[in-house]
Amino acid sequence: MHISNKLAEAQKLEKPAFSFEFFPPKTAQGVQNLYDRMDRMHDLGPSFIDVTWGAGGSQSELTCEMVNVAQTVYGLETCMHLTCTDMETEKVDGALDAAYKAGCTNILALRGDPPRDKEKWQAVEGGFRYALDLVKYIKAKYGDHFDIGVAGYPEGCDDEQNPELLMSHLKQKVDAGGTFIVTQMFYDVDNFLVWVDRCRANGITVPIVPGIMPIQTHAAFLRRAKGMNCHIPQDWIDALEPIKNDDAAVREVGKGLVAGMCRRIIDHGVMALHFYTMNLAQSTKMVLEELGLISREGTPTKKSLPWRQSLGLSRREEDVRPVFWKNRHKSYVARTQDWDEFPNGRWGDSRSPAFGELDAYNIGLKGTNEQNIKLWGRPESLQDIADVFIRFLRGDLKSLPWSEIPVTEEASPIIGNLLDLNRRGLLTITSQPSVNGVESSDPVHGWGPSGGYVYQKAYLELLISPALLTQLIERIDSNQSMTFYAVDKAGDLRTNAPSDGPNAVTWGVFPGKEIVQPTIVETISFIAWKDEAFRLGTDWANCHPAGSPSRQLIEGIMSNWYLINIVDNDFHSAHGIFRLFDGLEVKNLDGPLEWSKPAVDGHAPKGIAELNGTHKTTDSRVYQEILN
Repeated sequence: MHISNKLAEAQKLEKPAFSFEFFPPKTAQGVQNLYDRMDRMHDLGPSFIDVTWGAGGSQSELTCEMVNVAQTVYGLETCMHLTCTDMETEKVDGALDAAYKAGCTNILALRGDPPRDKEKWQAVEGGFRYALDLVKYIKAKYGDHFDIGVAGYPEGCDDEQNPELLMSHLKQKVDAGGTFIVTQMFYDVDNFLVWVDRCRANGITVPIVPGIMPIQTHAAFLRRAKGMNCHIPQDWIDALEPIKNDDAAVREVGKGLVAGMCRRIIDHGVMALHFYTMNLAQSTKMVLEELGLISREGTPTKKSLPWRQSLGLSRREEDVRPVFWKNRHKSYVARTQDWDEFPNGRWGDSRSPAFGELDAYNIGLKGTNEQNIKLWGRPESLQDIADVFIRFLRGDLKSLPWSEIPVTEEASPIIGNLLDLNRRGLLTITSQPSVNGVESSDPVHGWGPSGGYVYQKAYLELLISPALLTQLIERIDSNQSMTFYAVDKAGDLRTNAPSDGPNAVTWGVFPGKEIVQPTIVETISFIAWKDEAFRLGTDWANCHPAGSPSRQLIEGIMSNWYLINIVDNDFHSAHGIFRLFDGLEVKNLDGPLEWSKPAVDGHAPKGIAELNGTHKTTDSRVYQEILN
């Protein structure tokens, strides 16, 4: 979506929009840390983010990669900086093409600073001299595909201090195709507000987004203000100078000063704030909290779907996903990134079975062995493993091998049931409670357009001992509302599903729209997820030394236990799915585990066979051939 449209909507609603700027880190670990931070800051609800461009395209590949990841994986509307500095037309074309293919529809066109080894800015042969030239070029080549932002300088820039000339340049950039303005950082709000009025008086009507630099430390505050020739009001100096050696106090006082500046900007009718985060979250978050634009827990973005939607070029119409990757969003995007088309509407025939290979997309367990051992310990019994799951459910752990995200408030209605299952040695992987007609605006379960109602079937996925599987399947078979899939690492698949087709487990009803069914359970996707789930468990085992009790224990569970998912198709039933487990528990959680496969109707499973006419066992390699 074009940023100018988002800003116009914020102005119309008189609801301030805010956005974040990030820059490419210098190390691989720094990049990963920034991705993790971008992921967390997504839930603060920014209207967009932007990613800077190194002088002369010095970090162009990383900038393009970050734009692609932010759009496609994290679902963040992203604006890519693009500068003229040391940039031949060929480089500019390559950058614009990369942005286009990533689904990016917003560019901030800048002249840029000279490289460090050059004292004065100069255009390269075959390049662009001014940002105006770059705006014209993008507009001529891509038409209206890109929303083109331009820079504004309320306090002048390095090589031009004449305010009339700068205003003329800004008007030319806007007239040539600039659709919004992002300003240089400033702290003199009086000067900024006068400058805004001058822009309007000169016929510049596009949205203006003020650049806000939160205060991290006193030294950094002074350094950045000096580097940008920012005037610092005397009352700011008086407030910060006495506490300059106390970083915590500087952040606290700085929060109030910056928030007060932002309030004056908003009161003047400017409904946008762009934060120069310096790749940090805390100071920006403190200002947003002080302004009441987010709560201390964060204000999640209004969800158009129950899962985070990708903004990649070919994925914007995607609105159906399997529930299995509920807690591993990045993995699902990676394994389906080569699909030519994505499911939309109902699952139908548009799905692609070609899930990417696990090794090809590096989607195994994250973190080093040492980090994961520190996180999950050295389990030597099933009780130890169950305790890891229990700690996760209680919020003491932020992740599991099968979940990249902490437990959310959605689980609150069933958290007691989940804890009880894990205490009995039944290791829960993914779940969702039933929801019967909750308003789409509900802060926990809501999604989609206003005025609608959303529904969910209860869903539960867990690892279960083979000693308990047969009894559980018998209970499921005796309940007409329950369907299941169970599979082990070797591929023994059991199910009572009436077909291989999709079973919607979430859906929504909205005014003037067909019923939307965005989350499903279906066979081929489950087989693809099965490989990933057992791979993650094996990766966890391999964090421990060969022959160690921890490794043998986790490997034994992965090699012998079953991954089972159950859907209660009666969405009115709140806890019926958990009654299936009444009295079921693994005996002697602290003792050695017995590895044995269950028989079904007295017979071990053999290939494809119908059983009792109600469920079947299948060698999942039949589906694996389809997957490959």
